[in-house]
Amino acid sequence: MTMQPHESSDLDQPGGQPFLQEAEPPALPEFRPPTGPAARPSDARVPLVEMRDIYVAFGGVHAVEGVSVDLHAGEVVGLVGGNGAGKSTLIRTLSGAHSADSGQILINGQPVEIKNPRDAKALGIETIYQTLALADNIDAAGNVFLGRELSSRLGSLDDAAMEAATRSVMGRLNPRFRNFKTPVKSLSGGQRQSVAIARAVHFNAKILIMDEPTAALGPAETAQVRDLVTQLKEEGIGIFLISHDIHDVYDLSDRISVMLQGKLVDTVVKDRVTKDEILAMIIMGKKPGEVTQTELAELHS
Repeated sequence: MTMQPHESSDLDQPGGQPFLQEAEPPALPEFRPPTGPAARPSDARVPLVEMRDIYVAFGGVHAVEGVSVDLHAGEVVGLVGGNGAGKSTLIRTLSGAHSADSGQILINGQPVEIKNPRDAKALGIETIYQTLALADNIDAAGNVFLGRELSSRLGSLDDAAMEAATRSVMGRLNPRFRNFKTPVKSLSGGQRQSVAIARAVHFNAKILIMDEPTAALGPAETAQVRDLVTQLKEEGIGIFLISHDIHDVYDLSDRISVMLQGKLVDTVVKDRVTKDEILAMIIMGKKPGEVTQTELAELHS
């Protein structure tokens, strides 16, 4: 191609002088920060759940004021606080038991509306209440499929299929479970928790809300629940753990969110704080960097 006089060549400088006559050092390439996956820290992935600026009021009482928390897949976030802190009210907006007055809930980065428990279940959110909501007089399979029973081609209950499915999911969660034919009222607290969790997991729960899962359990049963939580994390299920027991929350959680009088004090990484610092957040409403050693010592006086 013949170069026109008015066109500049790659060999020319802006002033029109030949490159060989006036050589200049090449300019360094402009630094641009990396984008895409390489630029994202490990904790910047899209959360499984985001609750943003949630407000709930009952009459003139603000039960939850502008609280924001999130949860990632395979993570346990402990939600703690004293009586009246607002933690249960906050989590009810996620379970569909109560609507928020304002704020936003996102699932996998997408805004959603949760008006009732059916909406929550459709989004893969299951709640295991402290009472477990089990039918005491029927067995494990009957409870797993309670209200969602399987039928045979003849229209009768397909007990064999329900038991097989229950054995399959329980084999993942608690391989030591053997009492499939026993009414759940005769099971231990840890085994009853296994049945309640199996019901949630079988119906594809991705987000699990556990309300006081170790309340009134002995050491052996509490250990069973801890094993269950570990297994659920390995399967990529995100768990909100509500509890008054700071020791259980500290042992089971990856992060801990503390509420006081309807507001979020802070959300902290469990491995970066002590139990006393969590206790100071619950009682004093002070973040770990704000509380003094003297104040921490007074917690035990």
